Amino acid sequence: MDIQTKPRGCTSFKVRQLMRRLSTHYDAEVSKSGLKTTQYSLLSHLKRLGAVRPVDFAAELKMTASTLSRNMQPLIAAGWVAQSAGADARSRLVALTPEGDAKWREAQHHWKIAQQKLNALLGVERVLALHLLIDESLELFGVEDAPDCSD
Repeated sequence: MDIQTKPRGCTSFKVRQLMRRLSTHYDAEVSKSGLKTTQYSLLSHLKRLGAVRPVDFAAELKMTASTLSRNMQPLIAAGWVAQSAGADARSRLVALTPEGDAKWREAQHHWKIAQQKLNALLGVERVLALHLLIDESLELFGVEDAPDCSD
């Protein structure tokens, strides 16, 4: 690889280009479970958090409550996420249902296959280096470690 003294090109474009490729790679495999990778991510976070108020869930995911609500509707309609009463009459909770847990397990199997294929394609050393670079870069931006989507 040719070492340059300063970056050439647009870093944002390059990262978006890589992200599109990664998204397509994971989507192709995870979709075999009937989920989008974004839906798998929501189920993964709910599995980790347990029953949670939507406002707290949205804050955890760093998204607006309206965006979360819109993204949760198909999961609720499918019976993978349930809404229930919260601590008082004005609050509610969302949680994974047993069917949602089963769907998460199915999708996790496909996510693991996608990860193994990516490791084989890029090489484990490159994937580890990419993770380290991403983690260090996010830390410089002041972003906390995000939970792993494989959990």
